[in-house]
Amino acid sequence: MIIYTNEGNPLGLQLLMLAKFAKQTVQVQLVNLNDAKFKDLLVLPTIELDNGLRLFSTAAIAKYLLSGDEGQQCDEWLEWSSTLLAPALAHYMAVGHRADPNALPVLNTLVKKLNDSLKTSPYLAGNKLTAADLAVWSLLAPDGTLKGAQNVENLRSWYNKIKALPEVHQVLSEQPLKDLSFNALQQSNRYGGLHHVPLKRASLADAGNLLADTGSTLADTITDEEISASRAAFTYSKPQELAEARTVLPKAGERNVLITSALPYVNNVPHLGNIIGCVLSADIFARYSRSAGYNTLLICGTDEYGTATENKALAENMTPREICDKYFELHNAIYRWFGIGFDYFGRTTAQEQTDVVQEAFKDVYNAGYILKESVDQLLCQKCDRFLADRFVEGTCPHPGCGYEDARGDQCDKCGKLVNATELLRPRCKVCNSAPVLRSSDQLFIDLPKAEPQLREWVDSAENGWTNNARVITRAWLREGLKPRCITRDLKWGIPVPHENFEKKVFYVWFDAPFGYVSMTKRYTKEYLQWWQPAKGTDVELFQFMAKDNVPFHSVVWPSILLAINKGHTLVSHIMATEYLNYEDGKFSKSRGIGVFGNDAQETGIPADVWRFYLASARPEGQDSSFSWNDLAARNNSELLNNLGNFVNRALVFCEKNFNSTVPEIELAQDELVLLSLINRELRGYINSLEKAKLRDGIRHLLAISRHGNGYMQTQQPWVLLKGNEEQKKRAATIIGLCANIACLLANLLYPYMPTTARTMFDQLNTKQTPLNPEKPLATILLPAGHKIGKPSPLFTKLEQAYIDELKSKYGGVQETKTAKTQQTNVAELEAAVQAQGEKVRQLKASTKDKAVWQPEVTKLLDLKKQLEAAQKSATAPTPAAATAPQSGSQSVQELEQAVQAQGEKVRQLKGSTKDKAVWQPEVNVLLDLKKKLEAAKAAPSVATPAPAAVSADGGKIKELEDKIAKQGEKVRTLKANGDAAVWKPEVDILLNLKKELTALTGAPAAGAQGKNKKKK
Repeated sequence: MIIYTNEGNPLGLQLLMLAKFAKQTVQVQLVNLNDAKFKDLLVLPTIELDNGLRLFSTAAIAKYLLSGDEGQQCDEWLEWSSTLLAPALAHYMAVGHRADPNALPVLNTLVKKLNDSLKTSPYLAGNKLTAADLAVWSLLAPDGTLKGAQNVENLRSWYNKIKALPEVHQVLSEQPLKDLSFNALQQSNRYGGLHHVPLKRASLADAGNLLADTGSTLADTITDEEISASRAAFTYSKPQELAEARTVLPKAGERNVLITSALPYVNNVPHLGNIIGCVLSADIFARYSRSAGYNTLLICGTDEYGTATENKALAENMTPREICDKYFELHNAIYRWFGIGFDYFGRTTAQEQTDVVQEAFKDVYNAGYILKESVDQLLCQKCDRFLADRFVEGTCPHPGCGYEDARGDQCDKCGKLVNATELLRPRCKVCNSAPVLRSSDQLFIDLPKAEPQLREWVDSAENGWTNNARVITRAWLREGLKPRCITRDLKWGIPVPHENFEKKVFYVWFDAPFGYVSMTKRYTKEYLQWWQPAKGTDVELFQFMAKDNVPFHSVVWPSILLAINKGHTLVSHIMATEYLNYEDGKFSKSRGIGVFGNDAQETGIPADVWRFYLASARPEGQDSSFSWNDLAARNNSELLNNLGNFVNRALVFCEKNFNSTVPEIELAQDELVLLSLINRELRGYINSLEKAKLRDGIRHLLAISRHGNGYMQTQQPWVLLKGNEEQKKRAATIIGLCANIACLLANLLYPYMPTTARTMFDQLNTKQTPLNPEKPLATILLPAGHKIGKPSPLFTKLEQAYIDELKSKYGGVQETKTAKTQQTNVAELEAAVQAQGEKVRQLKASTKDKAVWQPEVTKLLDLKKQLEAAQKSATAPTPAAATAPQSGSQSVQELEQAVQAQGEKVRQLKGSTKDKAVWQPEVNVLLDLKKKLEAAKAAPSVATPAPAAVSADGGKIKELEDKIAKQGEKVRTLKANGDAAVWKPEVDILLNLKKELTALTGAPAAGAQGKNKKKK
């Protein structure tokens, strides 16, 4: 049998004890869960039986090895030890940011239970030694566990009795107690040890204080080896200055790190979730990588081709190129403000992108991975083009639905997927005419052919990926890969360099990933050194993205590169986040909910504070939420009171009492203990950042400043300065050490808060120094005699009143009972349904695992119910609607509105196409309306008798019905383009027209439940 465990794991002692008493020979193998060889191990320790079966539950292992230990009491104690005692000890014995001050009373309760049970019997389960005794004793054995315990005579007697057994002596000779630490549990499973297990805090009142709260448990865990290492490392040598080559290229024999951030789509403003999910995470990791001395290149840019760009251009009456230019500058400005340090930020519309993509296609084609298939598509003869899914609307074909505004990819009412060719009564969203079905030849990438190579590669690469990336990729592979279309009948895209396909473009998902390559090519002509490195030069590719982008980076693009077979760099580390929500809901630009990139600048809160908070709230293992109150709490507590307070106190003391000169440091035991604690956190910081675990990196960093604050508060240098020469000398050591810790913190803070770190370097009168990942130990950074600069506070408090103001400002439009606001709410909910529907479609496309996307479907259905209720409320009769419109100039007013609406329609069509056949009929309608308007203005106002008023009303009714039909058509066209800022005013015009008609007829507008039904 083999016991797999990690170094220092106290649960490994449990298994050794059980095996010894079961008289079983076992082999102990120390492993690291991050080692690819042991990726099948989820929990340590695990025992592998001779037949290959593996057990990891200590209770199950005890039952297996000591099968004679039957009885309910034994089973209960085994369960108690693993579910209650072990987690409590893990919380109690933790160090640094994991230390839990609430663990002591919980542990007191458990120790009292043990002591009380041993009053009536010599062993836990009765009169004989059982597996329960061995399991519990193993947990209590590590040094420091029962330190300071009192009034536990029964427990001590039992403990010493077991310790004296010869079998125990043999085990302890193989596994000394001094080598065990509950901190080793952090590396014992893939879920962060036992710290995720909540403590049971019931019935604490009668537990008493059996374990003394000595307050020094943490220091007591420091070993002699740690003290020696801290003393040896804390010396001064002139630091090497960080210098970066003008053009960064990989080098043989060195670590080369290529970092990409998922390309943000150009047609929107990035919100905070987009920023931390991709670009900010990539930037923090890149800054760390450069600080560690690695050859580092960070590449990103905007993704600019595709139907979404065309839609946005139509909505804003611009060309696709103009839209891309506008939003590229907006993205660029936002990222510059956030301090994102790209080596190059490019665009997929550059010529290099076209060259790279077309060459890649030819390589894939020549390798035999391209298929041609005929696909039925809808052709708009009026627009003279095949319609992509999002350019088609019609009646949902699914039984029982019949929603008239279903899109060509999904129905937002029933939530089911739709093929554009299946829509009933389809219509073009640009010109509203009915398309015809035609077949169109398309090219496909043969993913099934590449699948064997891909599976082999995934097996070797996925160990460096986040868990969600592995899960999503495995779900795709379980379902089996299918050929995937790579061409489209569009105009805005990269032309396909293939006979008879010259008028088609590449699907955006095919061309976009090659943006990483083309942008590197824009950065340097030697780009192939990064993407096709020479033999002997290793390049690690880290790709940062949200989880919805995983399949394209883990399945589709690697399959293409493997098919090309030119030695391309493949991703070694996929760093995929979950989703960042806003307070209790979703970000929504159209609804005014959430903070977007340009909003952050307007708050007056420094960019570095935003960077710090977003990294702290980064959704690494599960969805997380942005919270204004949490932002304020972290700023005021962690930055202002912890980090800022420590640095400012240390430097002000140095300035005022030592003439701004770093004094001599003479290390005593207290300093060595502090340095040892700092080195633990420094090691944790390095380990976390090496794996791009940015949240953990921040926790380790803040733990260092907490240690510094605690040290200064305990040592009280302000008191020592008033004492004798020896005490003053002691105060000098304290301040000299704290100044050096402040300098260390500046270097660690730099990846997260570069501007603040530079301010700290200015105050310290020094420069950034390289980190040493191979030897993470604190050294002297500021030698005795070093002159510091002028200290000043690093952070300011965020007042609650201001936070409440910002929370209100970015919380969305407040509801009122007016008809106008009711319609705004309808529009907001429509936008929310559209956004949630898009999210559901993405999830369903990435996996068939219902557990992944069902919660989002539930949210979508709930939003639709809210929308239905809001629509009923918005269309209910109101006092205003019951009032008849004024006569006289009403006809002129209506014609003016019609001219304005038709003019807008003509401008949109002219902006979307130069084809005169498309927009000339609408121009004719506009000219006819203008003639009617001139005639109406020229006609004299004639008083008419009462009977004639009825006839006039009949004419108005017909005129209003025509106007409602045209305005409804316009609203549908604009909504199809998705920009609420464009279509909301037109919805208001449509509602006013319907109210006027209702006032004239006393009934809802014709077609309100059919053709002109509001779209979701």
